[in-house]
Amino acid sequence: MRVLLVGAGGVGTAVTRIAARRPFFDLMVVADYDPARAEAAVTAVGDDRFRAERVDAGDEAAVAALLARHGCDVLLNATDPRFVMPLFRAARKAGADYLDMAMSLSRPHPERPHEECGVKLGDEQFALAGEWEQTGALALVGMGVEPGLSDVFARYAADELFDEIEEIGIRDGANLTVDGYDFAPSFSIWTTIEECLNPPVVYERERGWFTTAPFSEPEVFDFPDGIGPVECVNVEHEEVLLVPRWVDARRVTFKYGLGREFIETLKTLHLLGLDRTAPVTVPGPDGPVAVSPRDVVAASLPDPATLGERMRGKTCAGTWVRGLKDGREREVYLYHVVDNQWSVAEYGCQAVVWQTALNPVVALELLATGAWSGSGVLGPEAFPARPFLDLLTEYGSPWGLREQ
Repeated sequence: MRVLLVGAGGVGTAVTRIAARRPFFDLMVVADYDPARAEAAVTAVGDDRFRAERVDAGDEAAVAALLARHGCDVLLNATDPRFVMPLFRAARKAGADYLDMAMSLSRPHPERPHEECGVKLGDEQFALAGEWEQTGALALVGMGVEPGLSDVFARYAADELFDEIEEIGIRDGANLTVDGYDFAPSFSIWTTIEECLNPPVVYERERGWFTTAPFSEPEVFDFPDGIGPVECVNVEHEEVLLVPRWVDARRVTFKYGLGREFIETLKTLHLLGLDRTAPVTVPGPDGPVAVSPRDVVAASLPDPATLGERMRGKTCAGTWVRGLKDGREREVYLYHVVDNQWSVAEYGCQAVVWQTALNPVVALELLATGAWSGSGVLGPEAFPARPFLDLLTEYGSPWGLREQ
């Protein structure tokens, strides 16, 4: 397998360090708009299967040409969601398979944003599914940790743990702290703003997909491995759009343990208009400059990839499921916990970006060996879960199951 990895930030760098320990690929081209970042990622692994390149993720022709020049079989997208569609189309143009960790962006309903869906996450990609299927190419979408591993857990529950599923709820929580910072998100603030301030989507079999107000339906969820109780709220996320396409459940939700202080900070950013992506004009030393307020916020905060040594605690991604098995009610939580101290010591990566990066590498290996195969635009639920979970354990990062 020959891979083009686009994006050498925190997650992309973690991908290289995880993949370097595995034999399933012949070449991984690491490409970034900043060539120094790509070079740094490649140099750090010290493996001649890796090469660094410069590319603008928004330039479809340049990305397609890079895929062709290196004879890459698959494009792994490790950029933020703004670049999903250019990279998705570039892979299709070059005849390569495609894999991402976040899907094409949503747009709220213009009149009823907190009741009805507008353009949903992934709609632009699924609209092109026929083209991919006709040519036998595969776009595996939403294959990070959430979405990704959480979706694999949903498929596993449907196949092996339940006869009927009443509800699937993704529940994400952590007890991470960052020394020396009052506010320092552990993941891309650009992406965090996008998913937390957009109207959350809920799925119900009788209603289909619908939306609620941001941070709605708070609940306290008790996370394993010492993390403990965390208040979780509804957040827009891909699993709610993916799971019902392949898994039969009456209701699907996603709730994120953000914490009261984090929620209030996001609300303040929204109140001040600092969550907007459209440029505003501000004075500059050489005249007016057009800048995106959200980009300014991101540039003002520390790079999450650099926080590993300052972070303490654990992060947990998981899927809570309730339903019936053999005529009896059952409720389980399938989960994956990463201790930041371990991930920094073992890989030099903070826990959140490492956990995100691990799962697409596992998926690539399954595709390379033929354990997973398919065509069209597919989510993780479209594939058997057991091979993935077994390989995840082989990578030295086991998962857990707790009866509720």
